[in-house]
Amino acid sequence: MTSTVPPSRPGRLLAQGLAGALIGAAAARACYTLLTRSPRPRGPWERVNFRGRTVTLHQGTALACGVGAATLLVPGPAARVRAAAALAASGAAAFGAYDDLAGSARARGLRGHLGALARGRVTTGMVKMAGIGATGIAAARLLRRSPLETVVDGALIAASANLLNLFDLRPGRAAKVALIAAAPALASPVAPLLGPVAGASAVLLPEELAERCMLGDAGANALGAALGTAAVAGSPLPVRAALLAGTAALTLASERVSFSRVIDRVPALRRLDRWGRRG
Repeated sequence: MTSTVPPSRPGRLLAQGLAGALIGAAAARACYTLLTRSPRPRGPWERVNFRGRTVTLHQGTALACGVGAATLLVPGPAARVRAAAALAASGAAAFGAYDDLAGSARARGLRGHLGALARGRVTTGMVKMAGIGATGIAAARLLRRSPLETVVDGALIAASANLLNLFDLRPGRAAKVALIAAAPALASPVAPLLGPVAGASAVLLPEELAERCMLGDAGANALGAALGTAAVAGSPLPVRAALLAGTAALTLASERVSFSRVIDRVPALRRLDRWGRRG
């Protein structure tokens, strides 16, 4: 099976992508404003970032709401494609939020969570991975493909959610990765699915770069799942299998290689990573 997204004219696709971006931006901004309109004492939705500043996690919640709302409202996709994208993003956001609020830093990375499981302890990160995997499979099942394709598609959605979360170590980094992945395809057949990602990411990026908020697992996992669903909906099986292999390889590489260290060593990546940040 090649794609669940029917071909259309580039101009129409671009219009649908831009509409999705505008809806996603408006919904994410409205949700963020509502959640942060009054100052609150430090609580479960606040974190200390890498520089020691206290920031809110509500960016992730707002971004997930923006992506989900725009996915359901943007013109173009079939109902089952909309449902798959909304389920993947909302499921990833929900399990990401659970890990944000209930998790600890004692177990990190795939190795840490599997090691804890081997010792008989189920971490919140392991629950999150299982939950995102399950919602990824459920979302893929809505596309009505063969059992093999459903497994590949569900794994790609879950792996994409996890991979983007690995970039969420500096202000704006994960959102920039999402924008770089989504923006060039805003005139492609999956433009209506990528527009919400681009719009929601872009509208809250200045807040994150100013270190007033952070994506957290909820936001980063939702973005990754949305990108994975777009790839699943618009790519033939060989491409989806190659993308799954690539995301899995990068995830395994992250167990041994620091993405931050690699970015800092490559001048072009370092400049892009630091663009807009305070220092």
